[in-house]
Amino acid sequence: MNEQTLTVLVVDDDESIRRALQRLLQSNGYRVLTFESAEAFLSSAPVTGEFCLVLDIRLPGISGLELYETLASSGIKVPVIFMTAHDNPQWQEMAEKAGATAYLRKPFGEQSLLSALHHACERTQPSLPIS
Repeated sequence: MNEQTLTVLVVDDDESIRRALQRLLQSNGYRVLTFESAEAFLSSAPVTGEFCLVLDIRLPGISGLELYETLASSGIKVPVIFMTAHDNPQWQEMAEKAGATAYLRKPFGEQSLLSALHHACERTQPSLPIS
């Protein structure tokens, strides 16, 4: 996966976090799409090409973990970085079992996210459309 062609899909219910992550990632050469909920993500237009998910674990409605499980059960395997402000050992274990590239505790440093994305780019996983 090439970092320059990677689209980062950010799903977080906090608008200020979405904006901050979008600015950070775009300034580092990534294409970024943001969503305020898992439902908004699922109802969006299909995304094609190489992408990585940055998911907040605690979301209203469908959680980030549930969203990733839904994608995986549909055969969509994509690098995922989970983030949370409410750390929970069970969530971390679930994220690890799901094959997460990283599990970041908010607030996290910019370099932590950028390093996780770099690692996600090194993973060789097929890109599949999301619809």
